[in-house]
Amino acid sequence: MHYHHRPHGGLRHPMMPKKALTPNEMWAALVAVAGYVPVPLTRNDYLELLPVRWQAITAVGIRIHHRTYDHDLLAPYRGQPSPHAGRGGKWEIHYNPHDVRQIWVRLPDGHLTEIGWIHRDHVHRPFNDRTWHHIRTATLHSNHHGDTARHEADLADALDQLMRRVHSGHATKTEQALIARTPTAPIPPARHPEHERAQGADDPAQWDTDDSIDDLDDLPDTDPGPAAATGFGLYDAHEEADKW
Repeated sequence: MHYHHRPHGGLRHPMMPKKALTPNEMWAALVAVAGYVPVPLTRNDYLELLPVRWQAITAVGIRIHHRTYDHDLLAPYRGQPSPHAGRGGKWEIHYNPHDVRQIWVRLPDGHLTEIGWIHRDHVHRPFNDRTWHHIRTATLHSNHHGDTARHEADLADALDQLMRRVHSGHATKTEQALIARTPTAPIPPARHPEHERAQGADDPAQWDTDDSIDDLDDLPDTDPGPAAATGFGLYDAHEEADKW
């Protein structure tokens, strides 16, 4: 994002007070001194970071690129405007560009709720919009006399047949390339409070009694710290941050 590479007047390094730093430069300078604790994303974090689009919830569900996403949970919101002002009544939708078999809609409770494609059970591999567009183009001349539901079902069947051809080795090079470009990394599973309690994550009795901040007093007074010991200054830190 351009924001992270643009200097901001409020970001200053004590050794360079006249120079405005970018957020990336400031982050690199602070990490060089204080370090950081890597924390894995939870399922909710992952979903919140997915791309967002705004869609209406209609009588048949949510329609995106000739695909219908629906669930009984949407019943109270069909034809209703979302609580988000300035969006024309549309609802906040999060989606995975590499696996469009489901979306997540933010309902009034504030949570992202998974809504599956109505033909998801017919297609057992992830696919993206590029693959979907290929199927739509291949069946463009199918005559359904305006029967949207029948057309979508035929597209799902054509997609299933494509994946079967790829799996059996009978697909064209173009079809093989389409499926090969679709990553299959799964979304992190939901973590249940009961499971976390079983692991003892929040149980003080399970904490390591030897892990104390008092141990810091045992460090040598001459310890130069990470920045001085490695020569990892502001510019070195910025170069390291650019590798991320």
